[in-house]
Amino acid sequence: QVQLVESGGGLVQPGGSLRLSCAASGFIFNIYAMGWYRQAPGKQRELVASITSGGSTNYADSVKGRFTIFRDNTKKTVYLQMNNLEPGDTAVYYCNSRRGDFSWGQGTQVTVSS
Repeated sequence: QVQLVESGGGLVQPGGSLRLSCAASGFIFNIYAMGWYRQAPGKQRELVASITSGGSTNYADSVKGRFTIFRDNTKKTVYLQMNNLEPGDTAVYYCNSRRGDFSWGQGTQVTVSS
């Protein structure tokens, strides 16, 4: 049974940082490209960062230079380091495979506000 458990969200001031974690189980993690997605109120879910099995990364223009995705295959975990956060980054953040193959987890709320 596939499980994706996101954690690390919270309330942070503009300019602050957070690191999100996604613990995966139930599938062969190291062969999948993984992604971090977010969904803000009233908006569609969007892919913000992805990482291939080999470690190549890609970012949405809105987060490029501020967010970093990385993975630890031994821990079956994918991370999202978020720096210089902006109010527009407020959303529920989810992880999934790059193609969205699996059922979505509960996500983790990130709120950027002063």
